[in-house]
Amino acid sequence: MVSPEEKMAYYPPPESKGGWRRLSEPQEVRAKGGIDPDKLEIAWQLNQFFHPNPSAVVVIRHGYLVAEWSTFSVLPHTKFNIWSCTKSFTATAFGILFEDIRQDRIPGTGEVSLDSLACSFVPEGQPLTDALKSKITLRHLFTMTSGIVGENGGIASISIGGTDYGPFEFALGRCPNKYGARVSKLSAEPGSCWDYSDAAFAHLSLIFSNITGGEIADYLEERVLSPIGIEDLSWDVQGGGKFIGPHTNAHTGIHITARDLARFGYLMLQGGAWNGQQLVPTWWLNLCTTTSQEFNETYGYGWWVNNTGRLLPGIPKDAFAARGYNSNRCYVIPSLDLVVTRVGSGPPQWEESTIIEQIVGAIISE
Repeated sequence: MVSPEEKMAYYPPPESKGGWRRLSEPQEVRAKGGIDPDKLEIAWQLNQFFHPNPSAVVVIRHGYLVAEWSTFSVLPHTKFNIWSCTKSFTATAFGILFEDIRQDRIPGTGEVSLDSLACSFVPEGQPLTDALKSKITLRHLFTMTSGIVGENGGIASISIGGTDYGPFEFALGRCPNKYGARVSKLSAEPGSCWDYSDAAFAHLSLIFSNITGGEIADYLEERVLSPIGIEDLSWDVQGGGKFIGPHTNAHTGIHITARDLARFGYLMLQGGAWNGQQLVPTWWLNLCTTTSQEFNETYGYGWWVNNTGRLLPGIPKDAFAARGYNSNRCYVIPSLDLVVTRVGSGPPQWEESTIIEQIVGAIISE
């Protein structure tokens, strides 16, 4: 049986230096991982049965890699675009930035908080395409309550057609996307509704760059990714040339392996701490992983949350997750000392309640 001290003291070295500690023998998985390997195998079989797309799944329990599966042609170092899981990385960068500003570690920034007006940090957006945009706060952007049109209004991406405009121009309401849709006018008063909007989240790239003079990807690499041993992550940029940018893509575009995504989840499992250093402020992590507004109780600040039991009713309420298109996922369940990641090229929808409940159901009472 693994001791509490052993669970809390362990942090995996980078993959180039050995990576995660692993349990391969069934008796070890039961004794040290506290989980039934036979029931875990059923979870993988369900994934293969429902979704034969290229994918990989990693299960971390008590700091041990207790299960790792992949489909044909997918190797441990195979990276996938995890799409909107990227939003959770962006939210993490901003949490650290807010704390840096609070501690006066970044001179000259002035006051910046969740209740700051977004337009004050986006000169590229002037003149505003809708006067209501002047009321949008950073909190509204993070919680999907800005009123900037998203999936509820039929806009699921900020993809641009042709070469007349760039993606940030679309996000700011200056041009249509490749389907001819626009986000020029808000769909509602900021703070009055919930709509999952990539265009809204894209504003955070510009805001971060204008506040710091740097990029989200570089900042997070220095403050989180490198310290926790993520060595092979790539992060797309958008724009540039004759258009606004290039800037880190805030809402999608991280390419990562299942093992390294599990590192990110494990950092959150440890309350944002790694090897004695508090990398992510505790107050920010607590805020991100609980319901952020009254319109969608399954959404926090860039993270999906289960504190009301509505996201995934069959698993503990303290669970939270990064979720992306093509069924990319990173689940963190602190009460079970559990991290589960899935990366892959599809399908668009996943039988996640069936599979994650099977993994949770494999845990042996301790």
